[in-house]
Amino acid sequence: MTPRQNAQPAPLAAPTASDSGLFLPLRTAVVLLTALVLGLVIGGLTAFAGAHPDAVAIAGLTAAGASTGALRTLIQ
Repeated sequence: MTPRQNAQPAPLAAPTASDSGLFLPLRTAVVLLTALVLGLVIGGLTAFAGAHPDAVAIAGLTAAGASTGALRTLIQ
């Protein structure tokens, strides 16, 4: 048998100037947060209209999902 070498993990690279340590880029966070707010607003308006809670959830999720594509192109 040959002796095994201890596997050493590769050292972590030093952070660069462009790496700010954010979990998400700012643009992505703004798009997702705006889509969330729009989904909540549409869901709330649907609830105030007296719709069934299932319809409220579907309306809010649809509005949030549909707005992400448009917001992605609008927010640059």
